[in-house]
Order: sequence, then structure tokens, then C-alpha cells
Amino acid sequence: MFKKIEIWILYLTILLSILFAIGFGVLVRQELVGHFKVGWISKAALTFAEIPADLKRMLGGGGLIVEDRFPSLDGFNGTYNSEESYLLLSRYHGDLKEGIVELIDLTNFEVLHTWNPDIDAFNDLVKQDYEFKYLKRDNNNSRQILLHPKMTEDGGLFFGQYLPLIKIDHCSNLIFQNKHNKFHHSIETDIEGNIWFPSIMYPQSLPIEKVGRDIAEDGGYQDDAIVKLSPDGEILFEKSVSQIFIDNDLEYLLFSYGNDFEEDPIHLNDIQPVDYGGKYWNKGDVFLSLRGQSMIILYRPSTNKIIWKGTGPFFDQHDVNILDDHRISVFNNNVKLFESSREVDGSNEVIIYNFKTEEYSKYLEESLISNSVKTPVSGRGKILLNGDLYVEETSQGRILYFNADGSLSWTYVNRADNRNIYRLGWSRILYTKDDIKMVNSFVDGKKSCNE
Repeated sequence: MFKKIEIWILYLTILLSILFAIGFGVLVRQELVGHFKVGWISKAALTFAEIPADLKRMLGGGGLIVEDRFPSLDGFNGTYNSEESYLLLSRYHGDLKEGIVELIDLTNFEVLHTWNPDIDAFNDLVKQDYEFKYLKRDNNNSRQILLHPKMTEDGGLFFGQYLPLIKIDHCSNLIFQNKHNKFHHSIETDIEGNIWFPSIMYPQSLPIEKVGRDIAEDGGYQDDAIVKLSPDGEILFEKSVSQIFIDNDLEYLLFSYGNDFEEDPIHLNDIQPVDYGGKYWNKGDVFLSLRGQSMIILYRPSTNKIIWKGTGPFFDQHDVNILDDHRISVFNNNVKLFESSREVDGSNEVIIYNFKTEEYSKYLEESLISNSVKTPVSGRGKILLNGDLYVEETSQGRILYFNADGSLSWTYVNRADNRNIYRLGWSRILYTKDDIKMVNSFVDGKKSCNE
């Protein structure tokens, strides 16, 4: 039988519970957005507060399962490409429970080759401290997507996403890892074959009294950097984007009143190297997409100067591409911070900026609206030489290919046999003469991985 409890004890318990909840909430908020941290106490509070979300993530696919907005679609649907082209499809395989990359022939949607590396084995070769201390927890084989893979002439792949820069061969064996810092988001190569890849510098390059020294995962300042590496993974150039801002009199965008010490003010998500000079840029320049600033900049590493910056009609954008000698395109996520949430305001957009006329325009706007293209994070948009448009809704698990007239040619939805849809990983369309030559050379000369 239960014993009776004095009423004052019940009231005291309720009061203490309320005071504890308020104090716990204060500690969590202080750790997230406060100017002054409370050391291990506030960090512990935040850790406990994140337990429900962590459990939901683990039980629900770690954020890799996405909303099923396309219940009638599965895999490829639509008309094959009439011109020779290929898709380097990066996706989370919902049945294997790991990230893979497939080389797809877009003239028949057939899989020509698959890469499936053992991320856990690669992680075992990395010292689990400082910026890599959560590597096995957050970037293990069952959670890692091979983001924006870059294929090489020999059939190997470069990839990263909060990992070391990794190169594997066509059999998914490790060739090398560059463990200098965590690399993330886009991978692009310049005309000389060098690799441009965003990274997070740790320790931070900025003074400790400005940004502290906690790693990004523990609430520290994310010191995004642009890095140029040789094809063998040797670092040739590295520069903090925050320092670029400071050097170019833009420090007010980092530490102005009202920012409340934003820990990720830059959020570099794309580096596009410039391979030829002209009136508006020089060979060796790079375009940078900075999601945190809703800004595109043209940066000249040789002089450490920002040549141009655009803060036009795009919000939380990704994927800047050079179209010709006077135009660039930008994938505009069009995400805005409203009263209750961050959300896509209408649909995603592909925006063109013309340096000659200094004007912005939208490409195939009605096609993206009518097909409800709206990934709130990530995403890619590529205008091909013939005017066709390739779009990846990364967080929606869908790819769309539009003809130049705006009609939808085909779609791909990353649905597993268990009927769930899973995230994509910045797949890459291969359509240029050099791309086709590379793929044909690899496929024709491919050796068996069982030999």
C-alpha cells in the first residue's frame, strides 16, 4: 500500500521541479546562444537536452530518411537522355544502411559501376581527438553520405563531408586521406587538376579572444577555409574566409551588434575555380557561396582581394556555377527565417547573374514552381551547355532533369525496398566532352575487383 505524503512535501517537490526546469533551460540557452558559457555544467545540460533528438535520429534513420512527398515514384521515371551523358549518383542506400555512389548511363538508366567504401575502416586510421573526436559517432559507415564525389581518370573517387579528404580507387580501396582538417561540402577541380575543397580550421586562425578555441561540434566558432590541394592531396593554399572578410573591411558582418556571436557566420558550401581570364575575372580566381551571409563572392587568392560580392535575390543559396565569360548561376534555396521556422518561401530557384548588365534573372522559374522543387538545405542546380537543367533536391531525395524548354524529362527518387525515401549526396551530372571521354575510358578498361 502507498503511504500518504504530506501536502507541503508535494508542493515543495513541484516548486523545486519548476526551479530546476528553469535553471536547466537557462544553462542550455546559455550554451547555445549566450555570450558567456558556464563550462562543463552548461555543456552537460545541452548534452542531456539533446538526448531525445539523438534517440529520434538513431531510431528514425539519423536524419537520412526524408518525408515521402512522392508516394507514386520510385527510382528513375521518364524519358532517357538522347545525348550521351552520365550521372554520378551519390545516395544513402536505405536497405544497405550506408552511403554509396553509382555511375549511371542516362541513355538507359543502367548502373555501370558502384563504389561502396568501408568508412569505419578509414576512420580507424584517424586519431580520434580534437576536430575528429566525434568521427566514429557522427561519420560512421551507417551514417555517412559520400558528398559530391569527384571521379578521376582511373575510376577513383574523391569525397569528404566532415571527414578527412578521402580518395579511393575503383574498387573502393583507400588510396589516401588528408587529415589536416575536416573537409566538407563541394569538391571541384581546376584546369590544372588541383582540388578545391572547403574545410574547418582548428585551431581557429582568428585570435582566441575573439572566437575562443572550442571545436565546432562543441559550440565553437566554425572557421571555414578555402583549401587548394594537389591531385595527391598535398595542401597548396589555405585561407580562412573569416580572415578574408577582415582583410577586406567586412569584419562587421562577423561580429556586429545583434549577431549575438554567431558561431557559423560564413557556412561556406561551394568553391568554384575560374579556369580562364576575361573582363570580369582572372584565371585562378574562385567564386565562393556563403550560406550564412546569403552571399556569393569572387575572390582573388593571388592578391587576397574580394573582387565582387553579390547579395541579391537569394537566401541560404548553394552551388555557384560559371556559365560563360560574363554570367554565373546560383541555386537559390530561397529559405527565410519566419516567425515560427526556417522554410522555403515558395520554391527553390536557379538565378543567373549577368556581369555585363549587372542584372539578375530566374531560369525556368515556372518549371521549378510547378514541380514543387523545395529542398530547404543543400541542393544543386546545373544549367547544361544545351540549356537543359539538372536539379537535385538533396534533403527530399529527388533529382529532376528539365529540357531547355522547361518540360520535365525525367526524375529520380531515392526510395529503398522498405519504401522509405533517403537523402541524396550532391550527385554530379557528367555531360561535357571531357566527362564522356573519362567515363568511356574507365568503363572500357575497367578491371575486375575480384582479381
